[in-house]
Amino acid sequence: MRPLLAPALLATALLVGCGNRPSPPLPDAGSAPPASASAPALTAAPPPDAAAPALSLRHEGSALALSPTEDVLYLADEDHRVLRRAPLPLDLAKVTALPMPGAPAQVLPLARRVLVTIRDPGLLLILEPGPDGAAKGLVEVARVALPADAWGLAVTPDESTALVTSAWTHQLSAVDLATAKLKWSIDVPREPRAVVVRADGAGAYLTHLVGAALTRVDDLSGTPRPHPVELPPAPARAPSAKILDAALAYSALLDEGGARLFVPRHALGALGQGSWFGATTVDVLATAGDTPVLPRRLPGVPMARHPLIVKMIEAGLVTNFDVSGEDLAPILQPRAAVLRRRTHTLLVAGEGDDRVAELDALSVAPMMRPLAVYKVGQGRDARLPVAASGGAPTGLALSRDESRLYVFGRATCDLAEIELVDPENPPPVTGSPDAGTPAVPARMSSIHLADDLLGKEEALGRRVFYNATDPVVSGGLACAGCHPEGRDDGHVWHESRVTSQNESERVIFLGEPELAPDEKGGKSGWARQTPMLAGRVGAVGPYGWHAQNADLVARLKDGFGLHRWSSVYPSAEGEQLARIQVLRAFVQKGLVPPPREAREPTAAETRGKEIFSSEQAKCSRCHAPETDYTDRIAYPFTPAVAAPAGFEDDPRAEFRTPSLRFVGGTPPYFHDGRYSTLEELLEKNNDRMGHTSHLSRDDRAALIAFLRTL
Repeated sequence: MRPLLAPALLATALLVGCGNRPSPPLPDAGSAPPASASAPALTAAPPPDAAAPALSLRHEGSALALSPTEDVLYLADEDHRVLRRAPLPLDLAKVTALPMPGAPAQVLPLARRVLVTIRDPGLLLILEPGPDGAAKGLVEVARVALPADAWGLAVTPDESTALVTSAWTHQLSAVDLATAKLKWSIDVPREPRAVVVRADGAGAYLTHLVGAALTRVDDLSGTPRPHPVELPPAPARAPSAKILDAALAYSALLDEGGARLFVPRHALGALGQGSWFGATTVDVLATAGDTPVLPRRLPGVPMARHPLIVKMIEAGLVTNFDVSGEDLAPILQPRAAVLRRRTHTLLVAGEGDDRVAELDALSVAPMMRPLAVYKVGQGRDARLPVAASGGAPTGLALSRDESRLYVFGRATCDLAEIELVDPENPPPVTGSPDAGTPAVPARMSSIHLADDLLGKEEALGRRVFYNATDPVVSGGLACAGCHPEGRDDGHVWHESRVTSQNESERVIFLGEPELAPDEKGGKSGWARQTPMLAGRVGAVGPYGWHAQNADLVARLKDGFGLHRWSSVYPSAEGEQLARIQVLRAFVQKGLVPPPREAREPTAAETRGKEIFSSEQAKCSRCHAPETDYTDRIAYPFTPAVAAPAGFEDDPRAEFRTPSLRFVGGTPPYFHDGRYSTLEELLEKNNDRMGHTSHLSRDDRAALIAFLRTL
């Protein structure tokens, strides 16, 4: 099964993974070209060591990483704004913390350097061991200014150039490590995160937190050229001939030879029993031709029907509910990933359920049949059922012999060590198969690195925000599943009225119309785009697209009911309010708004502000600057708009004025996401919102320039 499978071989039996897993030899670690000479200000970077273990071949950054030359873990602790150094074996007394000039996102230790990305201000830090060696700490030898929200990090195979993604400002930058100079920055699609350099060093792949497509950038050493690469999310779970939306693509990995690119992410609307939100997937790209290893399903291919659903249909409890016959994915909300080369497996962290899944790297759909699942979250908080340690794992690193896995739990700020099992012969597990994929017995220890800098309410709210296992808050997806980092997934949900499991009619969110038991001719529900939270939830209220919730408490309570399939869950008022209290505290005080550049406005931006505030355009009448650019009132659209494809016409054709804070970074636009850019929105506004039809092309451009500054 190691060779890439042709589309003709994609029979149902192949969708669940591989049976016999061959062990091809590892590539030669000494095949990479030597590094270029360094400037006198920086220590010369040595060429990759041919005798070094396979781990040193990794050239992608992460929140947690093992040094290629010593048994030391480096951790980019974003919430405490420090770079932590943890010698192995783990001992809290030996862990040190180096203050950073901003929140660090990723760290990449090389042979004699450590690279760190800083979010705000956007920076790449180049660190080297001090005069007394690495054991005495690192010193900064250079910093390179980058577009704001610098996040993902990778280096070329010769370690001469660093590539950095800037998430909010949607840029990819290249830095010459010999001179510590910025070579170029280019614009790419929204929310770029992971960056992985191709084996030949000539191009790179980018993942995005929003949307299904990847971006490939060619000619890294010349004039970089970005272009989209199609990679259908979870095609084995998608409706026939349909490419699903995707989110949460925080990480990506190449296999040993660079032939396959693995992208863990969330497939919005993937079919499965009770999967109102979709499922976690690892999608695989064949890099030779940039083609999906598993393409989208051909038109007319029927969906498998689960036996339980057949019985429910026959009993008249649900109708027309076709689902995948497989269980849902073993983890929720994928975050970090690492390749276990010696066993040809992937380890992927589930931020939502505090677990790590070990997957077959030779499979066409690795997430469909996990080899082992490790439970990282331990204990329960005294007040709410969220992990007391190991909460929201966001960083993974392997020991040098790949027998142990180190996991950083961001929500609880601890570092765990797990003894990995043999994926070919995992130990037996106990528990009911109906309870989901059980975790294998494994020895684990952990150290608590630091207390949360937030208040007690906000700190507990952070744990609840990232946790998807509490049945009161949600039916399988945490707040962070749709609002990553308090931002948004860019998805338009179906707010659908359904009947399920002998219940009365109720309203829930669905990722795709095919998930609805009473889907009507390919349509289901009303269009509801995910709103951004960070920096937008300071007002008392009202909330909701129809301004139907008087305050944030009422909106969160509504959300608890919308974000699930069944309404059978603990719903006592006190239980709900206990969670709402801490969630409200965290989203209002703990979420970090996107960075904004402090500078003088340009002439175009000044002109745009004049237009925005003018009596002729009337933009500021509803988007009131003094209240975060919204009056929070619901208005009808005149002329009315028809529902987009796949949605029903909304019975309430009036919508609350949305805040324009950070509007430049939150496409698509409108409550139903029909406009992909601000330019398209203004062009097709037809005076529904303010009066813009009279504006010249230059005035429209000026107005858009001003909106991007908010």
